Amino acid sequence: MIRSPHRMTTTVYLVGAGPGAPDLLTLRAARLLEAADIVFYDALVHPETVALASRAVRIPVGKRHGRPSTPQAAINRALIRAASRHRTIVRLKGGDPMIFGRAQEEIDALHAAGIRCEVVPGVTAALAAGAEIGVSLTRRAVSRSVTFVTPSVGDREARTDWASAVVAADTAAIYMGAGEAERVAAALLARGMAPATPVVMVENVSHPDRAAQWGTLAGLPRLGARWSHAPAIILIGQVLQETLDEFRRLPAAAPAPLQAGRLVPV
Repeated sequence: MIRSPHRMTTTVYLVGAGPGAPDLLTLRAARLLEAADIVFYDALVHPETVALASRAVRIPVGKRHGRPSTPQAAINRALIRAASRHRTIVRLKGGDPMIFGRAQEEIDALHAAGIRCEVVPGVTAALAAGAEIGVSLTRRAVSRSVTFVTPSVGDREARTDWASAVVAADTAAIYMGAGEAERVAAALLARGMAPATPVVMVENVSHPDRAAQWGTLAGLPRLGARWSHAPAIILIGQVLQETLDEFRRLPAAAPAPLQAGRLVPV
């Protein structure tokens, strides 16, 4: 591939902003934001994180399910155009760029245009949710496998058998599934997952108003009905059983285990 000389001095950084809280940003990500000439940022990135790019042109290119969004092709074109004018370009993504962040599409577009690109990882929502509820997603003799899935598909995309991946794993993290809780539960039950399998839905992970709803797979549709339409992730697996049992023993007026959050039994 022939690369234009002026572009070889330019780098596009695909940077993970983490699950929301600005202080979960990596040091490398913070330094790149401070040095950036232009930043294209997602809708869910915290304003304080975006503000670190104080000397940069800041352009929102957010995507939200069910809301007007910037098409991915338009984002790709904007990154390529920016590379002809700027040296340090940051594409700031919620969570980790490589976990349901459509990073590969941007990587491929940049490579095809002869533009150097690097990825800076971020804390993905599943790991932050496990940390906040105090449950390790892996555990000796209980969980030796974790799968990240989403039932969400784009227009003209073929559906995948995500449910089989969940059933085969010891612990599962379901992204972008809160609005489809009834369908998620039905698909997993149809594949033989036990109705009593512990489930937790965590909203606004790492934010002060974070919240967790605990229940079982059979009750997942009721969790979905209480969903506040905030960003949420669903965790499923036996690693949650002890914490679910502890929560069920709490008096109704007991403080919620999530500090500054709320817990709702189902």
